[in-house]
Amino acid sequence: MSKAQVPPPVLPKKDLQTARPDGTRVGPVIHDVVIRRLNPIEDERGEINEIYRSEWGVHDKPLVYAYQTMVRPGKFKGWVLHQKQDDRLYHMLGTLQWALFDERPDSPSHGTVQTFVVSERSRALFVIPQGVWHAVKNIGLTDAYFINLPTRAYVHEDPDKYRLPLPNDRISFAFDDKPGW
Repeated sequence: MSKAQVPPPVLPKKDLQTARPDGTRVGPVIHDVVIRRLNPIEDERGEINEIYRSEWGVHDKPLVYAYQTMVRPGKFKGWVLHQKQDDRLYHMLGTLQWALFDERPDSPSHGTVQTFVVSERSRALFVIPQGVWHAVKNIGLTDAYFINLPTRAYVHEDPDKYRLPLPNDRISFAFDDKPGW
């Protein structure tokens, strides 16, 4: 093999900071998105996990409606946007990667993409405000479940749901199927 055919050496790449000393993630965040990590209380019988308490201050609107969603392994849901409601989502089981895109013109985080992962080892209650696109992928090996406690009950005759395909030309984000390091 001649020198011209020898590939250049692969140089190591230094990791960037991904977490702060308090355990919170470093990265872009969307204004008004709230993520409250929830830890189960365990004993020899099993566990209990609180889903929502008004004292937490996560959201000030009352609970009016609740439903459960399941996402199969390797499958996606979204992109979805609501104009009249905020979603308050509680993650129960499985491993989900969420992607959010802020398209609100007056938001200080307009144009920002935020991603995070939740699982039964890292449960969370999180708020997605109206006007923020959201999509989810099950990156685990089992069905994944979450409960939505939206600020508005579903109106069957006039759903507050707008959809975009994955991928699309408005949101520059793609779920990564490549293996990690």
